[in-house]
Order: sequence, then structure tokens, then C-alpha cells
Amino acid sequence: MQKLNLPEYDFKTRQKNGKTEIFDEVRKKYLILTPEEWVRQNLIKYLINDREIPAGLISIEKGLKVNTMNKRTDILVHNKKGEPGMIVECKAASVKIDHKTFEQIARYNMSLKVSLLLVSNGHTHYCCKIDHAKGSFSFLESIPDFNTLCKLS
Repeated sequence: MQKLNLPEYDFKTRQKNGKTEIFDEVRKKYLILTPEEWVRQNLIKYLINDREIPAGLISIEKGLKVNTMNKRTDILVHNKKGEPGMIVECKAASVKIDHKTFEQIARYNMSLKVSLLLVSNGHTHYCCKIDHAKGSFSFLESIPDFNTLCKLS
């Protein structure tokens, strides 16, 4: 798979029915290794190993309702209280992040009302802090570690 703008990690992979699968340590199962899944698995490792987010506070493909439609977040990080703190939207490395990506994650946040949003294609990462009271947002210079996430959420 393509090298990303993240540290390199070791992954468990296997071949099954002619397809490569990657082991998801959070869900404890193998998944077909698509370009988007490659970005998601690398971000999960980064959040756990480098940003010190406990694996038990990470949900993958968490279901939610947006108006009447069923949707799923790629990654949802909870704070120390178990409340949603950050939504992560992953795109394949070949996908350019644009306003549609931000509109998608903003729609998800209408339901969850978290304070942090992270969008990544593995090369470019945008993390922003949402101020719900003021109806504004600001971009952060880096992806926050767990203690900072808890303070901001």
C-alpha cells in the first residue's frame, strides 16, 4: 500500500479469497484492505500509539442518524467520560480533501455535537475545534493527544 504522512506501523495482513485483508485491532477482526481502510488503520494506530488515545475509547463505523438517514462515522473518539469527543473522516490517499468532505463531517456533527473534527486522506490532515456556542471553528496545528482532546471536548 501507499506510504502515508504518518509514522510507519506493522500490520497483520492475510490473503483470503484472492483479496488482502488487514487486522483491525479495535474491532478484533480482519477487513478487506481498500485504500480508505489503509488510511483508517494507519490513523487508528497513530491515535493509539502516538496520541495516546486508549483503544477502548475508539469506535469504528459508529452508526448515527442524520435527519432520517442512517450514516456511520469512520472513527469516533470518546473522552474520559465516555462522551463523543472527536469525529474522524478518512478518505483514500488518492482522494483530494475538499469542501464536500467538510460538509460530510459537519452533517455527522449535527447529531453528535463533538468539539473536534479530523479529516485525513493519509497525506493531509485537517483538525478543527468547533465552538458550538459561537457557531465558529478554528483549525489546530496538529492532531491533539488524549489529554488535550479531553480538555477541548
